[in-house]
Amino acid sequence: MKLGIIGLLASGKTTVFETLTKNFSDGDNKSDNRVGTVKVPDSRVDILSEMYRPRKTIFAQVEYFLPGRLSGKKDQTTWTQVRDCDALIHVVRNFTGYGLESPTPAADIRFVNQEMVLADLIVVEKRLETLKLEKQRGKKFNSEEYALLEVCHATLEQEIPIRENPELSAAPLLRGFTFISAKPLLVLFNNGDEDVNPPETDESTRKEEYIVLRGRLEHELAQMSEEEARDFLKEFEIENPAMDRVIKKSYDLLGLISFFTVGEDEVRAWTISKGTAAVDAADVIHSDIKKGFIRAEVLYYEDLMAVGSYQNARKKGTVRLEGKTYPVVNGDIINFRFNV
Repeated sequence: MKLGIIGLLASGKTTVFETLTKNFSDGDNKSDNRVGTVKVPDSRVDILSEMYRPRKTIFAQVEYFLPGRLSGKKDQTTWTQVRDCDALIHVVRNFTGYGLESPTPAADIRFVNQEMVLADLIVVEKRLETLKLEKQRGKKFNSEEYALLEVCHATLEQEIPIRENPELSAAPLLRGFTFISAKPLLVLFNNGDEDVNPPETDESTRKEEYIVLRGRLEHELAQMSEEEARDFLKEFEIENPAMDRVIKKSYDLLGLISFFTVGEDEVRAWTISKGTAAVDAADVIHSDIKKGFIRAEVLYYEDLMAVGSYQNARKKGTVRLEGKTYPVVNGDIINFRFNV
């Protein structure tokens, strides 16, 4: 899972990126793209690891991408840089500071949404023109693609992001276009040190999922030892570090869940989309497991916790065999039976 961090100048994108990834820099070269991979905190993985004492414990991972600022570009975003991201985090300034004007969160959200819409509208209009020309020349014409693009065009002309039409944003024929406004979006209000509340916004900017972060405080927290961090969290009444909260929101936003594989060699969390069939979950581990899929031996995490061991779960009958089409549930512990 890759999330791109976007936002206007002085919104605190770098602060947020470094807070999440603990990938700190002196800030000399802001034209460089930056990538940070972090593990997804999950107490279930910790508990399973204590239970099995494996040689390796592997958490699910999430990747954050901070595009570099292009020379001569006044605004914040070059959309080409984030087209391959699965979702976007829009950092919105909600703090004051020396040399800064008063924050305008609602206006900033509207502006960035308009820029996304415009970028996609240009792509749609070019493709529609190409398809029209191909039809006139008697070339093979994809009427379904054309119809979908016309819906996109009508949506974007009304300044509505494609993500507000879930069926359209999920249409397989449109995936190759990597529309910016179709990507799930999390608004991150970057507040001042003493402000824990979201800003006032209007109806047009309340459609996105959001989270509030005191960026400067969290940035300091990310650089502390565990002991210092505990005292800091208590003093400023921060329940969980920013990374934990943003990752959870990111997971919810993308409709992602985790299933687990366990054993003496390895305890591991795997990330899949909600509703993924067992045979496709097997493919996440290895394509050979999918090819040779026989059955999935499934035990729900909570059922294991209730009885204390896999052997007890078998006796209780909570370990079950499922077929290829079984929709994997968040927290499933799965042993795939396969033959290649």
